[in-house]
Amino acid sequence: MTDTPAPHPTAAPYGTPDAPRLAVRGEAHLVVDPEIARIGITVTARGKDRRTALDDLTRRNTTALDLVRSYGDAVERLQTGTFSLTPELKEKGRGERVHAYHGRIHLTADLTDFTALGELTTQLADLDLTHVDGPTWTLRPDSPAHRQARRQAVHEAVRRAREYAEALGTTLAALVELADLGTETPEPLHPAAHTRTLTHPKTDAAPAPLDLEPERQHIHAQVDARFTLHPPTL
Repeated sequence: MTDTPAPHPTAAPYGTPDAPRLAVRGEAHLVVDPEIARIGITVTARGKDRRTALDDLTRRNTTALDLVRSYGDAVERLQTGTFSLTPELKEKGRGERVHAYHGRIHLTADLTDFTALGELTTQLADLDLTHVDGPTWTLRPDSPAHRQARRQAVHEAVRRAREYAEALGTTLAALVELADLGTETPEPLHPAAHTRTLTHPKTDAAPAPLDLEPERQHIHAQVDARFTLHPPTL
């Protein structure tokens, strides 16, 4: 017969007179500069036949890609999202007669050099049938700012717990639990105010670069902490 090991005793979810418990929440709010500016690039084409629309779309897509790539290390990531080539049927007449073809390719570019951002967005918007949306400012998922916010939230929880313990005339005994409530970057209150759709009429003179001011990022971190106290003398 095999002996069944005794179950491991679990800690009571509440305190006792010999080990009173204290629960606090620590919070941190940071405002930091963004690390990435993301722009969306939509290249379009329209033609009476499928081949003409496709050729024009391919040429304009290549032009946009070459322009973005010419900025080298300033562009951290360039990727193609969606591609579509859609027939437009005639409203009048019998049968499925195609009036024109509409092509569209969506690109996304992430830039880390904000000095080049204004010049690139302006040059892209100056291309034929090319739309630019953005920039959207953000931080990297592994940004040190997230770690800093979490550390500050923990320090705030310990500070508050010590203040409560001092108010009771005692000190903290041990940490029982620490729960991470997540670190997040809230969305701007008015996102549309920071997103621009850029289109420029084609002219011989090169357009002046846009002056784009980075939007500072708000990071909020929260932790719940539970401690045991040395029994106070009440």
